[in-house]
Amino acid sequence: MPDILISPHALQQGLQQPGLAVLDASVELAAARFDGDYRVASGHAAWLAGHIPTSRHADLTRELADTSAPYSFALPSPAAAQDALARLGIAEARQIVIYDRHDGFWAARLWWMLRSMGIAASVLDGGLKAWRQANLALAQGQQTQGAAPGSAVALTIQPGHWASREDVLAVLEGQAPGTLVCALGKGLFEGSAVSRYARRGHIPGSLNRPARELFDQQGRYLPPQALAKTLGSALLEGDQPLILYCGGGISAAATALALTRLGRQNVSIYDGSLQEWAADPALPMTSGATAH
Repeated sequence: MPDILISPHALQQGLQQPGLAVLDASVELAAARFDGDYRVASGHAAWLAGHIPTSRHADLTRELADTSAPYSFALPSPAAAQDALARLGIAEARQIVIYDRHDGFWAARLWWMLRSMGIAASVLDGGLKAWRQANLALAQGQQTQGAAPGSAVALTIQPGHWASREDVLAVLEGQAPGTLVCALGKGLFEGSAVSRYARRGHIPGSLNRPARELFDQQGRYLPPQALAKTLGSALLEGDQPLILYCGGGISAAATALALTRLGRQNVSIYDGSLQEWAADPALPMTSGATAH
């Protein structure tokens, strides 16, 4: 399997090659000032201000989300995704590279979404920060954005990539095998930090694997051996199903990418994550540390 990640210089060398589609998946999610403080905006304005040449902005807030769902960033229907991806020129692409301007989580989310629809893509390791650090050129303005020529791609959601609230409940109640893994930071997991969500803490029985610990100080994914150590044997040994979650199914996507790099299968993301779970007072949550 080719490496999911691509370096800035490798991407730069391929920018003029036909059949390359570069997608900026950035979203602006403000830090929470108090519990329940959830402020999100499209990354399109920042894309206009500076982006990798030839890239297009992929809108995870609206065009590539089911906005009728009760939580943000919900997986769009194949028909809606088909139209949005057609406008981004996916049908003509022989290679797709995704990046974002933040922590790599948004790029991983779009990568997992495409993967679940049978579309292979790569992620720029280190994102726009790494591109800037390599002193590579940026473009500005609208010239590369807009309707793309070409046809739509027929899409179908592949089984095994997404989990529902009912799937999580089945594991929690012992009716289905699986391990729940929370990708949020320790403070959010334990309930000691201010949370964007309706309640603090985590789903009972979850393991905590903060997604930020999967990256080095430059924002690049750790090498495979270090990734394996960080994720731990509880996730990597055996083939029991892993259900990953976070606040909105975004940080969990970085964990899914790391696990996929290590060859782990039987991984899914709980799409609603704590945005959905914490909003329902009938669903259990707990706080404090748990077994590693």
